[in-house]
Amino acid sequence: MPFQVIDNQRLYRQIADQLRALIDSGEFPPGSRLPAERELAKLLGVSRASVREAMIALEVIGLVDVRVGNGVLVCEPPVQAVSSEPVMAQVTRNQWKELDPELGIEVDFSAEIPPFALLQARRLIEPEAAALAALNASDEELAGIREAFERNVQDNREGSHTHPGDRLFHIRIAQASDNPAYALMIQHLLGHRYGSMFQRLQSHYGSGDMPHRSEDEHRRVLQALEQHDPGAARQAMAEHLDEVIRIFSRSAQ
Repeated sequence: MPFQVIDNQRLYRQIADQLRALIDSGEFPPGSRLPAERELAKLLGVSRASVREAMIALEVIGLVDVRVGNGVLVCEPPVQAVSSEPVMAQVTRNQWKELDPELGIEVDFSAEIPPFALLQARRLIEPEAAALAALNASDEELAGIREAFERNVQDNREGSHTHPGDRLFHIRIAQASDNPAYALMIQHLLGHRYGSMFQRLQSHYGSGDMPHRSEDEHRRVLQALEQHDPGAARQAMAEHLDEVIRIFSRSAQ
């Protein structure tokens, strides 16, 4: 099979573009199934997470249908997919870019962050933000965090698909850390949480009890914050994000 080993960064974009080229060439015609995640990861020399992100990107532009537990079906290409531009250029066509005049580096502030990269960044930042919040949060900030938690509980009871209380809970913790850099980073990252790729990942791979499981995990974070216990807050937040990553990474084929 004519796959090329992927050997540098932004793997999911390269994987998506390579699969797109194979689909366009007729190697995988409409109605056929792409190789399983495990097989593709081995053929390409990449992680299954990167393959999963690539499949989600292809689904966003209508080239495949991800059927969890039953493979990935190649679709009839939609009219808008006839363009020869790279897959991720289609996913992130509306972009806001800024050039750093001193470094000459173009920074893209609106390009969609791939889901696992998003989660990995949050796993690195948020436990420390929670530990700082346990030390620094005022009574007013703690009340705001509890209010966000209760809103998340209500979202779950009402069957929300976007969970604004969940995002507000994490943002208010970062704001209470007394480190504005943490607050800015978490606000930016969570702004990407309901981008098209993350929504598809959540829809396909999230478990039915995930909202209520997260609710219990959030409660442990909240309790540690209210007890002003930075070690417990750090651990509770890390365990929560580890569980989210585990659920989204679980085998589907």
